Amino acid sequence: MRTARYGRKIRKLYEQADEKRKKRYECPRCGKRSVKRVSYALWECRSCGAKIAGAAYSLTSEAGETSKRVLAAGAKGE
Repeated sequence: MRTARYGRKIRKLYEQADEKRKKRYECPRCGKRSVKRVSYALWECRSCGAKIAGAAYSLTSEAGETSKRVLAAGAKGE
């Protein structure tokens, strides 16, 4: 069994990451809540079969969301 050891904070962070990893996410392509993690940073929609490269433990990361906003703002300005 793989678990974090030696401290409350580490165990709490491990639990949060593991919860995000197991959660089902909404597919950006078909809109259904059926995206699950296949392997490290690789996600697949069980409904439409779309494969998505995302963050390690969640479908999107803060850096990814920021870059999407910056690109969208740049496209509007041009």
